Amino acid sequence: MQLTALDLTDFRSYPRLSLSFQPGITVLVGQNGQGKTNIVEALWYLATLSSHRVPHDAALVHRGESTAIIRAGFVRAGRPLQVDLEITPGKANRARLQGQNVSRLRDLLGEVRAVLFAPEDLGLVKADPEGRRRFLDELLFEIAPRFASVKADYDRVLKQRGNLLKQMRSMRRGGSGRSVAGLDPADSAASTLEVWDQQLARFGAELLRARLHLVNRLTPHLGYSYLRVSTDEGADPGLDLPPDQRGEVNSPASIRYRSSVLDELEAPAGSLPGTREIQDAMLEMLAAGHDDEIDRGATLTGPHRDDMEIRLHDFPAKGYASHGESWSLALALRLASYDLLRLEEGDLGDGEPILILDDVFSELDTRRRERLGRIVTDASQVLITTANDTDIPDSLDGEIHVIEVSLGDAVPRGSGSRS
Repeated sequence: MQLTALDLTDFRSYPRLSLSFQPGITVLVGQNGQGKTNIVEALWYLATLSSHRVPHDAALVHRGESTAIIRAGFVRAGRPLQVDLEITPGKANRARLQGQNVSRLRDLLGEVRAVLFAPEDLGLVKADPEGRRRFLDELLFEIAPRFASVKADYDRVLKQRGNLLKQMRSMRRGGSGRSVAGLDPADSAASTLEVWDQQLARFGAELLRARLHLVNRLTPHLGYSYLRVSTDEGADPGLDLPPDQRGEVNSPASIRYRSSVLDELEAPAGSLPGTREIQDAMLEMLAAGHDDEIDRGATLTGPHRDDMEIRLHDFPAKGYASHGESWSLALALRLASYDLLRLEEGDLGDGEPILILDDVFSELDTRRRERLGRIVTDASQVLITTANDTDIPDSLDGEIHVIEVSLGDAVPRGSGSRS
């Protein structure tokens, strides 16, 4: 798919902005703090309904205003696609698709496909599991949007169950309290907890299995991409094959989905247990852990505690990989996502995502920079932000469309020119 037009109203630093885009490579050039990332952040928000920079929407609205609006035009599978989104912090955001109101915001997921690599992605390797779970869910929802509903249901039950566990902890510490309508409060709470266990295990099993299946499909693309960006083999023409023509490669990089439920099942790496099998195991673990969970006032089993383990040379990358290796792993994860999306087009077809490189080249050494340039040159559409034209590698071949970005404005410089 391709982005053709982007209009922003009171989004971040832009009271008003209207830009047209062409296929191929577009470079947004400007000094730091001028608003380059704000432009690609708007596109990423349409794809994932979240920002890669901030956890809350308030920061997305121009200072002094109450609402931000993103309007974007695309071409997907040869057909025009129009997506409009109204962001109002403190209220429900609203969206329109092809001019028609969208009843649920998450129904937008899967319509806009994008892959974004940004400096924050170093946290995929070095930081806590939360960021890696988010990475998996964002990719999962682009490929199979229905799992956004499963995740929402899981989060709702998890919150309710957590509140109940805290109440039970208070009762345990302060006594069971008075009976209500002849029912002992502790017995009533325990019965309710069993109901929440059933629901949490049902939604949790669906989400866990979907993530596991995603990691299994992503693994070969990760190994392939790591070789392309990090080693001398990255220059091997054999590593330039499209995703559907690649064979097995011997790569030092790998990923594995880690879950206490899978450990309980003793599931081998690369296997895919059935949903019912996962659900039953999770339900048993929840029941067995009630006392500990009540003491802590928190749910201790489920996909909200899982992780995607990233390994290099069969060692955990976190704490083992060098700074350069960590960058290569983070970049390989995003490129693997790009390859997987190209293969799994979705119901609308034309699944090739828009590739966004947000201030990436300045973080890479010369060799990785040149390799990345060779990799993305043939992409259908690439958006790049940079503070300096000289960071753009020579290997990035073909016509390059440059947009000069200054505070509150963005103006095309002229086709095909880097200077």
